[in-house]
Amino acid sequence: CTPSLASIILLLVFQGKFTLLRDTRTDGSFLVHHFLSFYLRAGCKVCFVALLQSFSHYNIVAQKLGVSLTAAKERGQLIFLEGLKSCLDLLFGEEEQSGQPSPLQFLSEGASDLKALFDFVRTSLTPAGSDSWKGPVLLVDDLSVLLSLGAVPVAVLDFIHYCRVVVCSQLKGNIVVLVHSNEDSEDEENELVVNSLCHHSDLILWVEGLATGFCKDVHGQIKIIKRVSLELTAEKDLVQVYQYKIQDKNVTFFARGLSAAVL
Repeated sequence: CTPSLASIILLLVFQGKFTLLRDTRTDGSFLVHHFLSFYLRAGCKVCFVALLQSFSHYNIVAQKLGVSLTAAKERGQLIFLEGLKSCLDLLFGEEEQSGQPSPLQFLSEGASDLKALFDFVRTSLTPAGSDSWKGPVLLVDDLSVLLSLGAVPVAVLDFIHYCRVVVCSQLKGNIVVLVHSNEDSEDEENELVVNSLCHHSDLILWVEGLATGFCKDVHGQIKIIKRVSLELTAEKDLVQVYQYKIQDKNVTFFARGLSAAVL
């Protein structure tokens, strides 16, 4: 039987997991929106490092999925880093209202590490005494942007490593990260990061555009890779492949060749 997106996400109810969302020749951001709304509805504390779009963009999509990001922020459930705004503030010399250093401080200081960004994540997700939220979640959209902003691959991988230590190991939470990749790309730094993250992920959701081009009834293919080999070295990873169609409030999955257009 074909899975729903909710059933895929439910694979992650186990604590301490790192999930990689990977897209090739298509836009995998629809997965980010669904993970975000799922975790907020589940009552999790979410730190969302949003490097690609504005808060209003994510909020509009979330409202279609039945979640208000504004309300989640106001009740302290969602900690939202608006990367686009932070970049502009740094470039034009605006000070952080909190008086704290910007999480993207490396842009102005020319520093090679992402310590300020890690400190922001750790502070955001470390529970206070009054917190009643369920397990913490770090969501990043998308990690490839850090490389475009000048961070070196080692710094990006170190950032993810330390986030895993704190969020997954110490706080028993989950991390979900989106990366863009193109196997034919000459961007060696990005491919280095993508391949390293694939090797260390517990679950990979890899969405790809159709080799045959655009189709209104099939928007792409998703490969679900459950990394069994991480825990049992003699075992092979479990791989399932489906095609999908993005709808206004949901995503439909079906076995290859079984879309409504074909049948």
